Amino acid sequence: MQIEKTSIDGVLILTPKVFGDDRGYFFEAFNQAIFEEKTGTKVNFVQDNQSKSQKGVLRGLHFQNPPYDQGKLVRVLSGSVLDVVLDIRKASSTYGKHLTFELNANSNKMIWIPPGIAHGFASLEDETVFFYKCTNYYNPKKEYGVKWDDPDINIGWGVDSPVISDKDSKLPLLKNQSKLPL
Repeated sequence: MQIEKTSIDGVLILTPKVFGDDRGYFFEAFNQAIFEEKTGTKVNFVQDNQSKSQKGVLRGLHFQNPPYDQGKLVRVLSGSVLDVVLDIRKASSTYGKHLTFELNANSNKMIWIPPGIAHGFASLEDETVFFYKCTNYYNPKKEYGVKWDDPDINIGWGVDSPVISDKDSKLPLLKNQSKLPL
């Protein structure tokens, strides 16, 4: 597995080694020992989540605070997304900065999103299936978020007229966010 650092501390791109032949392919999607050895980060995944979205659906930007904060390992099983991470760690040198990644079922790339990073994605194809492993359980009373179209962040989501949940449309701007991790 190849692991690549990004410009936001702790956010990593993971590319598995794919073994293919005329029958199809095989790859190891995650190996905890290799991940911990290469990154120095201990993980314990306790929950797997999966969603299916039509083209133009935008989900995010979500996070949970300690002690319910989550690290996430995300990937696309079918279709494609524009995946977005936003550093909301006030003490971080990249606070308020975001990165985007196109993830699709053909590349098999994954993104490791450590706690303290808000996350969202926009589906670029119909029937896109998005999968993520989480290091903590979902707690609806401790879920927070940052408004997807915050003008100070200026994320180019790659969709013209995004379909957004009522809950996500009411999230606060980053500068008005009172629930950020320290």
